[in-house]
Amino acid sequence: MRKWMPLLAVCLGTFMLLIDVTIVSVALPQVTDSLDASFSALQWVVDIYVLVLAALLMALGSLSDLLGARRLYLAGLAVFALSSLACGLATDSQLLIAARGVQGIGAAAMFATNTALLAGNYQGRDRGVAFGMWGAVNGAAAAAGPILGGLLTEHLNWRWIFLVNLPVAAVALYIGARHLATSVRRTDRRLDLPGTIGFTLVATLLIFGLLHAGEDGWGDGSTLALFGGSALALVLFVLTERGRRDPMLDLRLMRTPSFATLMAGAVVFSAAAFANLVFVSVWAQSVLGFSPVKAGLILMPFSGMSFLAAGLAGRFLANVPPQYPIGGGLLLIGIGSFLEMSVTGTSGWTALLAGFLVAGAGVGIASPVLASAALAAAPPDRMGMAGGAANTFRQLGFALGIPAVGTILSGVIADKLADGGHFTHTDTLADLVTGGQSAAVLAAVPGESRAVAQRVIEDAYAAGLDRVFLAGGLVAVVAGVLVLLVVRGAAAQTATDSAPATPDLTKTPEGGIPAV
Repeated sequence: MRKWMPLLAVCLGTFMLLIDVTIVSVALPQVTDSLDASFSALQWVVDIYVLVLAALLMALGSLSDLLGARRLYLAGLAVFALSSLACGLATDSQLLIAARGVQGIGAAAMFATNTALLAGNYQGRDRGVAFGMWGAVNGAAAAAGPILGGLLTEHLNWRWIFLVNLPVAAVALYIGARHLATSVRRTDRRLDLPGTIGFTLVATLLIFGLLHAGEDGWGDGSTLALFGGSALALVLFVLTERGRRDPMLDLRLMRTPSFATLMAGAVVFSAAAFANLVFVSVWAQSVLGFSPVKAGLILMPFSGMSFLAAGLAGRFLANVPPQYPIGGGLLLIGIGSFLEMSVTGTSGWTALLAGFLVAGAGVGIASPVLASAALAAAPPDRMGMAGGAANTFRQLGFALGIPAVGTILSGVIADKLADGGHFTHTDTLADLVTGGQSAAVLAAVPGESRAVAQRVIEDAYAAGLDRVFLAGGLVAVVAGVLVLLVVRGAAAQTATDSAPATPDLTKTPEGGIPAV
C-alpha cells in the first residue's frame, strides 16, 4: 500500500483541478443571486480558471524542469487550496474572478507536473498501472463534477464547491510531502516568460472581444479594438517565439499540416463538446425549474457515454490510425449537436438525450487519442512540447467557447424577447435570462401578462440553444472532415521520414484533460 502513496497524492490533486472546471456550471444561478453578478462576470467566473490553466500549462512544465516537479506540484497544491478558500469567502464577483484566476495558476502547476511525478516514482509494470489509474481519475472527475456541484449547492450552498477543496488539498499535501520522490532538476532549460505573456495576451484579448461582441455588438469600437489587440499580440508572440532558444511553443511544429490540424481540432473539440453544457445547466435550473442536483444529473448521459466510449476505444482502437478516432469523434460531436437542436420552448430535458449520447460517444472516442496523435506528428525532440500543446489548445477551446456560446445565446434571446412584444430593454434582459435570472425578469412583469411572458422566455432560450447547437455542430463537422483529410497524408509522410520514437513521459502531460 505504501508504494501507491505517490499515486494517491497525484490523483487527489488531479481530481480537484479537473472537478473545478465543471463543478461551477451547476452553481451559476446561485452565484448570481448571492453576489448580484452580471452576465459577463458570470462567464469570467467559469472562463478565467481555464484561461489561466491553458496559458500557463506549457510554461510551468518548463519551470518544473528547473525547480523539480515535486516542489512545483506541492507549491501548486498550496496555491490551489488558498485560492479555493478565497473563492469560498468571496463577497463580490470581482473577488471571485480574481481568486479563480489564482486557482488556475495552482491547477496549471499541478497538472503540468503530473506525468513527470508518476514517471519518476514508478518503473516497469507499476508505471503502467499508475498511468492507468491516473487516466481513470481524469474520466471520473469529468463525470462527477456536475453531480458533486449540484449536491453541494443544493444541500449546503455554492461556496462549498470551493471550500470542499481544502481538506482534500491538505491530505494531498501531507501525502505528497512524505512520499513523493525528489525530482531531477535540469539547469539547461529556461522559462519562456515573454512567450507566456504573449500567449496569455492573445487569448485574454480575444475572450474580452467575444464578450464585448455579445454586449455591444460586433461592429462596436471597443470590440474591434480588442480583436485588433489580440491580432497584434499574436504577431508579437510569433516574432518572440521565432527568436528564442527555448520557446514555449516551437512554431516550426505549426508548419506541419498534421500538427496544425490536430491543434485546430483540439480547440474545436472542447469548444463544441463542452462550452454549451454550462448554459444547458443554467437552462435546466432557470427555465425548467430543476434543482441543482437534477440539473447536474441531466448531464450524466453525456459524461457516462464519454467514459464508456473511452474505455472501449482504448481496447478496440489502439492500433487504428489516429485520424480515424479523432476525425470520427468530431463528426459524432457534430451529429450529436445537430440532434440537440430538437429542443423547443415546451421541451423537457429528454429532448437532449439522443444528442448527449452521440456527442458523448464522440468525446470518448477522440479524447484519449488527441495527445498521442500530437506526439506522433512532432519530431522526437519536440514530443514533450507537442503533448503539452495538445492539452493547452484543448483548454483554450473551452475558454474561447464560453464567451462565443454566451454571445450567440444572448443575441438570439434578445431578438426573441423583442419579437414577443412584452419586454423593453431587451439586450439587458437577455443577459439576465442567459445568466439564469429568468425569475427576476418575470417578477417585473405585470401578473396578468406573466404566463405569456414566461412562454416567450422559454421559447427564446430554446431558440438560443438551437442556434448554439447549430454553430457547434457545423464547426465540429468541418474540423472532423479536415482531420480525416489532412492528418492522414501528413502522418504517412512522417512515418516514412523518421523512425518512431518513445515519448518522454517525464515531460509530456499525456492524455491531457479528457473532458471539461
